Amino acid sequence: MGFFLETLLGGLMAGMLYSLVALGFVLIYKASGVFNFAQGAMVLFAALAMARFAEWLPLYAGIDNAIVANLIAFVAAGAVMFIVAWLIERLALRYLVNQEGTTLLMATLGISYFLDGMGQTIFGSDIYKIDVGMPKDPVMAFESVFDGGVMLNKEDLYAAVIAAVLVGLLTLFFQKTVTGRALRAVADDHQAAQSIGIPLNRIWFIVWCVAGVVALVAGMIWGSKLGVQFSLTTVAMRALPVVILGGLTSVPGAIVGGLIIGVGEKLSEVYLGPYVGGGIEIWFAYVLALVFLLFRPQGLFGEKIIDRV
Repeated sequence: MGFFLETLLGGLMAGMLYSLVALGFVLIYKASGVFNFAQGAMVLFAALAMARFAEWLPLYAGIDNAIVANLIAFVAAGAVMFIVAWLIERLALRYLVNQEGTTLLMATLGISYFLDGMGQTIFGSDIYKIDVGMPKDPVMAFESVFDGGVMLNKEDLYAAVIAAVLVGLLTLFFQKTVTGRALRAVADDHQAAQSIGIPLNRIWFIVWCVAGVVALVAGMIWGSKLGVQFSLTTVAMRALPVVILGGLTSVPGAIVGGLIIGVGEKLSEVYLGPYVGGGIEIWFAYVLALVFLLFRPQGLFGEKIIDRV
């Protein structure tokens, strides 16, 4: 029982990190009705900015305290992501108001390639390290309940808590604030939202800023675990099944979808992997997403779209 609980908790913590990346997709889709293929590039760009700022501050600003350097680097990287959001809205999105979804989709592809190239130009293409002070040693829990206890990774536990707090704040933002309701209105119908006085350009700027902050937190956590390298963009690919499972329009769906996939990957690899030669964790999420696309394409919490002709 202890081993099962250890695997389950590991899957839940991994699922929260998947949910964090998936939130970027959901945020952009809720505001523009388009799937944001630039989310992976935003995660990488934000992680590169924070890693390099944390490296440059001790050299050029004389800041020797690692905690202070990382905090300033996080704020500076957040400011960079705000500038990126402003440039995206100013140079691309404001000229695509009321355009077809395909046009916006291609725009996000262009933004993705631009951020990949610009990140390499400004920050370099080496592998960088982000050390935010999260302990990496495992800890034993529930020793009085299970024989031998349950081993938990402290870094994964802290990362899951950070992700859960951010997810909760974003859920409140969308459900309880005027801006959040305006974002949902814009996603439903651009022209109708403009007709009642909702400034589309400002709303898009806000949501790209929020998505940039989400990308920064995701990049910080994944960069701390894996190192900041250009393969970090593939983390976004692991979030694709999450949004398919939970629904492209649902923030709670991103949470539930991430938890289901995180737990499913771990349990299937541990308990079914030995019978099929392993490797289930690699393809489990995509097979599950394919099943949902066939039988429930809107996901668990997504809105069913009915076109009247």
